[in-house]
Amino acid sequence: MSFNVAIDGPAGAGKSTVARAVAKSLGLIYVDTGAMYRAIALFMLREKVDGKDEEAVSAKCREADVTIRYENGEQVVYLNGENVNSFLRTEEVSGATSVVSVQPAVREKMVALQQKLAESGCVMDGRDIGTCVLPDARVKIYLTASSEVRAKRRFDELKNKGESCDLEQIRADIEERDYRDMHRAVSPLKQAKDAVLLDSSEMTVSQVIERILEICADAGVKGTGL
Repeated sequence: MSFNVAIDGPAGAGKSTVARAVAKSLGLIYVDTGAMYRAIALFMLREKVDGKDEEAVSAKCREADVTIRYENGEQVVYLNGENVNSFLRTEEVSGATSVVSVQPAVREKMVALQQKLAESGCVMDGRDIGTCVLPDARVKIYLTASSEVRAKRRFDELKNKGESCDLEQIRADIEERDYRDMHRAVSPLKQAKDAVLLDSSEMTVSQVIERILEICADAGVKGTGL
């Protein structure tokens, strides 16, 4: 079992945007590990399960069938056969995800799904790439940038989508998440000895994507032509 590219980074570093673009360029499946956990959190909310109750979560987790498919160039997350992409980014689901994602049964289930997806090759992003899956990535990228740059990029992204946003609030949110990250486990990918730490502060998104594709080419990573 071996997969192609693993990408992680702090809040606002653009890892998801970059990972999607790299996957598309290589013709590979894009896997957002965060979305996998969000689907489980959504299920627990719908079933009115207390995410802090390990026994209840473990029992209910068996009923949650999470599937990730690649449709029209985009990752689509299915929960028990339902496309739930549009439900995964609410504040309620985000809050529930931070609770249920630490439960052993949830992590075991999601790592098993990652292993299955990795068998066919993919670009996987997120802090929650399983430590038993990560070593098989041929290219490991930890993408970072200054908090100022990350805030501006997030502001531009939301503005381009037509969403209301405040630059100062976005900056404060990113700095708060950075502070929280200092007090919890560091990304397994960042700790990997063969990971490439790529500071994109002085690079455009296009330049970051181009650089990662160059790294992939040097490592012999080739797409499957999806």
